[in-house]
Amino acid sequence: MKLLRVGTAGAERPALLDAEGVLRDLTGIVDDIDGALLADAAALGRVRAADDAGELPALDATGLRIGPPLGRIGKVVCIGLNYHDHARETGAEPPAEPVVFFKAADTVVGPNDTVLVPRGSVKTDWEVELAVVIGRTARYVADDEDPLAYVAGYAVAHDVSEREFQIERGGTWDKGKNCETFNPLGPWLVTADEVADPQDLPLKLWVNGELKQDGTTAEQIFSVAEVVRYVSQFMVLYPGDVINTGTPAGVALGAPEPKPFLRAGDVVELEIAGLGRQRQEFKDA
Repeated sequence: MKLLRVGTAGAERPALLDAEGVLRDLTGIVDDIDGALLADAAALGRVRAADDAGELPALDATGLRIGPPLGRIGKVVCIGLNYHDHARETGAEPPAEPVVFFKAADTVVGPNDTVLVPRGSVKTDWEVELAVVIGRTARYVADDEDPLAYVAGYAVAHDVSEREFQIERGGTWDKGKNCETFNPLGPWLVTADEVADPQDLPLKLWVNGELKQDGTTAEQIFSVAEVVRYVSQFMVLYPGDVINTGTPAGVALGAPEPKPFLRAGDVVELEIAGLGRQRQEFKDA
């Protein structure tokens, strides 16, 4: 299923995109697309049955904003330097263990919402990423367990980053990762049953129509399964938590000088095969 949330910011309603591309209203069946729903197999079954039976009313998508596909996000865990080609382009050694950092849940916006270039920024950068949405509580996932059994679905994430804040201002990466609007998510949460292999997903990103990133999740240093297992050893992952799993080569940081960092007026588009497409215009904060 392709689950999404539509409407004005803060007042989104749950919806479903059916197999014919028609937007369907879920408000009569569920309250929201959130961790509580994803953890409730019976509720998800009712959604699927109503869709299969053609019982869901159509929504007019004209002018309708698409919000983040997940409400009440608990935490956004991010994995850095997780693609072989990205490590090479930035001159970094591939990490021996996953690099873990956080984005605050309030950085998450809709897939086509405006993204704000922070005040004083000169190095705002782009990163297309596969987002993993947790559907079952994952605590110390064992080696003989399947970590993907804890995954409810997948989505497109844009891990917008301010490189000066991240790298040159001391401390951890958090200052360059948590600026307002720095995590567009969506358009859909695609349930895990529709993604045959999360390690076989092409990712692309364009800036002002120019292709900048053209990669595949096959290049990940640590697979989605490895990441879920690893992170669960250090924190509990709850339904509705999100993991951004890293970006392939092609970011501005890895480009030759002068590096083409983002400015107000730039338009970024990104997509992952089967998971949908985003478009953001950048404006000054």
